[in-house]
Amino acid sequence: MNYDADLFVIGAGSGGVRAARFAGQLGAKVMVAENKRLGGTCVNLGCVPKKMLVYGAAYSDEFSDALAYGWKTGERTFSWPALIANKDRQISWLNGYYGQLLEQAGASVVQGSARFVDSRTVEVAGNRYTARHILIAVGCVPQMPDIPGIEHAITSDEAFALPELPRRVMVVGGGYIATEFASIFHGLGAQVRQLYRGDLFLRGFDDSIRQHLAEQLRYKGLDLQFNTEIVRIEKRSDDILVAYLNDGRVIETDCVLFATGRRPRLNELGLENTDVRIDEQGFISVNEQFRTADTSISAIGDAIGRVQLTPVALAEGMAFAKLLFSPQAYRPLDYSLIPTAVFSLPNVATVGMTESAARAAGYKLKVFETRIKPLKATLTKTKETSFLKMVVDARTDRVLGCHMVGPDAGDVIQGLAVALKAGATKSIFDETIGIHPTIAEEFVTMRTSVREP
Repeated sequence: MNYDADLFVIGAGSGGVRAARFAGQLGAKVMVAENKRLGGTCVNLGCVPKKMLVYGAAYSDEFSDALAYGWKTGERTFSWPALIANKDRQISWLNGYYGQLLEQAGASVVQGSARFVDSRTVEVAGNRYTARHILIAVGCVPQMPDIPGIEHAITSDEAFALPELPRRVMVVGGGYIATEFASIFHGLGAQVRQLYRGDLFLRGFDDSIRQHLAEQLRYKGLDLQFNTEIVRIEKRSDDILVAYLNDGRVIETDCVLFATGRRPRLNELGLENTDVRIDEQGFISVNEQFRTADTSISAIGDAIGRVQLTPVALAEGMAFAKLLFSPQAYRPLDYSLIPTAVFSLPNVATVGMTESAARAAGYKLKVFETRIKPLKATLTKTKETSFLKMVVDARTDRVLGCHMVGPDAGDVIQGLAVALKAGATKSIFDETIGIHPTIAEEFVTMRTSVREP
């Protein structure tokens, strides 16, 4: 049978574009369907614009600290519309850039929503296309709770297009997105409350990191309220929102942002016309090689629910393209030791095992910790401190995990991820010369453990 494409990719986000590009470069005939802008969540409604807003929010502390270094500034004013307009201009450029990358790889872009007709046929904007292989890379969308008045709340998607900065914001959730947006709005001058139903936010991160970040955010004046949920929202005639909490409190605010989870973008995809299966959590079920129960259909990225991070989707897309069109170069993807960061203010970054996970796995540990005021902060009045932690296997001396709260934590941990991937021991860290004076050198100068077997 003659197919319209060797590979048809549904979704032009990070994973889909990477798979399409590599497949095209390997000689495959590739088509890509996208119903919105190229680049997916990361480029349009995630990593990139969010980091731009984080940069903007960080200037608040920078201006304050500048006084200690002899700089005198005039009256400070902030324009949310200016920041959003500049962000939009850069995102539009990136949309075009992604289009150029696909074009250079020989991939054709079809604008519209793709729907399966059968296992090898999709329909987009009234046209049908057949493919030897079809890849689902549709990502996820925010998930909202079913509570009265939820229509008055927004998600992170809408936050990027608010016409003005709200004066008072309630951010609901305890994960990456909620914690980052709480810092963004607070840094830009809003009064922020972050609500989370659990005892402490950032579940899954090292407990010491979670506690230290909570302390630092409270120093900055961010109102963290744990074991707290919104049960109902009402909107008054003057557009003020009234949030009713599970503990009986009633609080007025100007904006409620829910960041309480994401679900795969599977509606209207027509999966009922295929043999693709959905797991108990609502994600597409795939094997180690990203294949679904339908042999001609595969899936990667957030929609398969493994590790929902852009670099992971990129790696999956590249691995998948090699698997199909250059099998001799294919290597199974290793999901261990994936570094990650939370771009709160201050930043959080981590790679490897947490202390609690390592103990649960049966390791006997040596744990090293340092709390330090960064040199840049010593001339200022800030109470902010950085925190660094290393989890070491006491038997083999191998470093199992490194964790950090502080400025540029992501940049520091990225380098350490290479060391941990190579199997570095604590002795190797000890023998490494640090760059002085930097916060990163603390990872090679920690000599005394705070906890041992």
